[in-house]
Amino acid sequence: MAIALITLAAGQGTRMKSDLPKVLHQVGRAPLVAHALAAGRALEPETVIVVAGHGADKVKKAVAKVDPEAQIVLQEEQLGTGHAVAQALPALDGFDGRVIVLYGDTPFIRPETLERLAASDAAVTVLGFEAADPGRYGRLVAQGDTLDRIVEFKDATDDERAITLCNSGVIACDAVLLTELVAGLSNENASGEYYLTDIVEAARKKGLTAQVVTCDEAETLGINTRAELARAEALFQERMRAEAMENGVTMVEPTSVWFALDTYISRDVVLGPNVVFGPDVTIESGAVIEAFCHLEGCHISRGATIGPFARLRPGAELAEDVHIGNFVEVKNAILAEGVKVGHLTYLGDADIGEHTNIGAGTVTCNYDGVMKHRTTIGANAFIGSDTMLVAPVTVGDGALTGSGSVISKDVPAEAIAIERSEQVNRPGLATKLFAKLRAEKARRMKKD
Repeated sequence: MAIALITLAAGQGTRMKSDLPKVLHQVGRAPLVAHALAAGRALEPETVIVVAGHGADKVKKAVAKVDPEAQIVLQEEQLGTGHAVAQALPALDGFDGRVIVLYGDTPFIRPETLERLAASDAAVTVLGFEAADPGRYGRLVAQGDTLDRIVEFKDATDDERAITLCNSGVIACDAVLLTELVAGLSNENASGEYYLTDIVEAARKKGLTAQVVTCDEAETLGINTRAELARAEALFQERMRAEAMENGVTMVEPTSVWFALDTYISRDVVLGPNVVFGPDVTIESGAVIEAFCHLEGCHISRGATIGPFARLRPGAELAEDVHIGNFVEVKNAILAEGVKVGHLTYLGDADIGEHTNIGAGTVTCNYDGVMKHRTTIGANAFIGSDTMLVAPVTVGDGALTGSGSVISKDVPAEAIAIERSEQVNRPGLATKLFAKLRAEKARRMKKD
């Protein structure tokens, strides 16, 4: 059956005490709504709709980055979950499949759970969980897997509040039936809102089936406060670390490694302590990332070694067996097989040929104050320590630059480029200068 997703992302999140829409607060270096969309995309939906409200322009921009095909609809007034879904339904006109309603502030529902929800043959299926502390969650009044109704905490009796089977808010329903049931919702309740959950009782009154699919409580964690956001980050990192090790990644000190939502690491990679991943990092098998590295927007090929204390920024593309040492930064640069960059170097907007050695203190001077320019270094070249490469500039295959040179003109293949001022030695002058300085220091101390 065809699947459509509606993700509710209109709330302000007043308890976050923030000008930022709640669904744009980040876990794993990605907005909360990105987590929900990523889980839903695993179902290969035909249509994805995001309902935005508070900060809609910001939500739209964020969604466009993580899911460009998603449609955005606007809920101008936040009148409840049922009202939010009603805003999305016109975009599903003519769709004859199953609709799953997700929440942009609930980041941890697994794709496997959504698959079970989608596979249910009940008219309406609700995702529930057994709560250790039910608190103010809505309660699921059920007999086995058969669901009678959902009762919001504000409207529940004492007996209903004693129920520990709680509502996650996630619902699956056939599109045509969902349109009919949402149209019949009422806001005659304690909050004066249109509850999507009321469609369960409405379906039962029509003689239709309703079912509960359950999952672990941790999957249903919603984010409403900064404390919950911090807890969600901790849970996310714990999950990512466990999955990485299960998939064959070695971590020297797992609790010190921080992942992003889209971090991809192949088997037999070794991660040292205190490695931090930003978005969009891919590491191939056999690479070693030493301690205290920060990686973002980069690709690291087989057998490469990085760090310690290295930073790879967006656009860094490292081929097989590249070595990046301590205090090296690489940005928007392509390093071919076997390149070595030992330490204390910046490579930005550069193309480095295979087996080239970059000496300590080398800088590609890529920015003229207005535009960026590119540096090209051929294969098997040797860049001497403390070389300044003033882009745009090209160093040919097998060429060498002398240490301390400022290279502003192209260097032909196999040539040596040296650019230095003439050295002048003045015998005995150092002794005289130090004596003068010490005398002046003594005079000042006596004066004080």
